[in-house]
Amino acid sequence: MKTQIELARHGVLTTQMATIAQDENLSPDFILQMVAEGKIVIPWNHNRKPKAVGIGKGLRTKVNASIGTSSDIVDYAEEVRKAQAAEESGADTLMELSVGGDLDRIRREIIAAVDLPVGNVPLYQAFCEAGKKYGDPNRLDEEMLFDLIEQQCADGLAFMAVHCGINRYTIERLKRQGYRYGGLVSKGGVGMAAWMLANNRENPLYEKFDRVVGILKKYDTVLSLGNGLRAGAIHDSSDRAQVQELLINCELAEIGRDMGCQMLVEGPGHVPLDEIEGNIQLQKRMSGGAPYYMLGPIPTDVAPGFDHITAAIGAAQSSRYGADLICYITPAEHLALPTEEDVRQGVKAARIAAYIGDMNKYPEKGRQQDKEMSKARRDLNWEKQFSLALFPEDARAIRGSRMPEDEQTCTMCGDFCASRSAGKLFAGELRGDKI
Repeated sequence: MKTQIELARHGVLTTQMATIAQDENLSPDFILQMVAEGKIVIPWNHNRKPKAVGIGKGLRTKVNASIGTSSDIVDYAEEVRKAQAAEESGADTLMELSVGGDLDRIRREIIAAVDLPVGNVPLYQAFCEAGKKYGDPNRLDEEMLFDLIEQQCADGLAFMAVHCGINRYTIERLKRQGYRYGGLVSKGGVGMAAWMLANNRENPLYEKFDRVVGILKKYDTVLSLGNGLRAGAIHDSSDRAQVQELLINCELAEIGRDMGCQMLVEGPGHVPLDEIEGNIQLQKRMSGGAPYYMLGPIPTDVAPGFDHITAAIGAAQSSRYGADLICYITPAEHLALPTEEDVRQGVKAARIAAYIGDMNKYPEKGRQQDKEMSKARRDLNWEKQFSLALFPEDARAIRGSRMPEDEQTCTMCGDFCASRSAGKLFAGELRGDKI
């Protein structure tokens, strides 16, 4: 079976492309062309057929939510609830990143529980199973790794973060620069670096990249080029190791695209605000416009407990400057495994950030909703305000918990409501069809 990008190159508008065109209010011809050029990807899988979601040029910025067990907490039902909470809160994609318990079971239960495209990181299970089988993750056999990638794709994964860009050259850059302030923070990245050093071998995911592409292409699973050397501290952002891996991933994106596989490039985690625009411009230029998946980014290191807010600030900037997919961050980041409520808060914060970024990325179509909200607030039209809100149930619940005596106003101002007073003051002079 052909992939979305191969079909687009043959001029075939798939059902998924047509759905995305309708959802995004764009012409089918535009979607067809961008998919053919690899500038839009559609996370998919022939074995599962998830909800059609487009990621890339000209589309609204999408939000990913990540869930999964840890070695300390394994609760299968809770992870299913988290997945469903992410979907209910408006996530566009989901990553299942478990490292504890029965990893096949939790992956399959999550895929069955939601309609969203689901992704993962195959190195997590590979190193977990090698550790159990051999007592040492560094004894992972590459055939076991490739077999696992095939098995996970067969289960229905729509995209997969594969750490192909870590190789001996990138590790040498890391050594020569004198390591880092924040160390290495990618589980997959650390695992592969340790494997390479222990075995004195090249990364098989890089060395046999065509084999990786061949497996994912078989299922039309999007290959997301993982950033195992992403910065975990803003003082490590844009260092030589990170930029070198980005360069390699951009080269691989071009190779994979030419082979007929849909390709994403992943971006860094901790980035100061003044480097976000340059990072995105660099990725877009070097990759030929491949969609960019930004992890956060987090623009300060000193707000644990509120990293969903710090990440939202970075995500809004990322969306504004051209990032295509944002990975949410929850309040538990750096502290604990997220709860169901943490997932909801993380998705909502990221959705707000993506919306703000899109207002500036697409100003010609991205501000009408805000104009209508302003008018509804001016006119104290509460039902209209709720209908225009990103999260109407939350807004309605807050107002309902503290209702004023005069239901036209709110308890913030009560008798001193400026909107009500101004409305009376200027009635018939500055209202209605004059605005």
